[in-house]
Amino acid sequence: MEACVKVINVVGAVIVEDKRVLCTQRGPEGSLSLMWEFPGGKIESGETPRAALQREIAEELECLIDVGEKITTTNHAYDFATINLTTFYCTLIDGSPRLTEHAAMKWLERSALGSLDWAPADIPAVEIVMGSHR
Repeated sequence: MEACVKVINVVGAVIVEDKRVLCTQRGPEGSLSLMWEFPGGKIESGETPRAALQREIAEELECLIDVGEKITTTNHAYDFATINLTTFYCTLIDGSPRLTEHAAMKWLERSALGSLDWAPADIPAVEIVMGSHR
């Protein structure tokens, strides 16, 4: 009998400002420790992906964003769950990102995104953003 695989729907914010993209590093505890990701989190029951992203960024980075165009949805099977990650281009509308949950953050030019050790689910979006002229 096959084990039931947990599926988690999450959203990620590709926050662009002055042609640079905000990258956040996961903390040393928990899964995917110290890997880089686009900030975001789980979609709660009854929540739209865009609403979830606005809430998560307000909670994690203490700033407000405008959620724009969808970039992609990717699925990645980790040992703890299958992650369905939907990423969106976003812009800051109030506040500056502050670290509350992540170990670090960096603003990088698109061409430099490949220099980080990204969580596997984020890599397809990273590749799209690196090739985009948006």
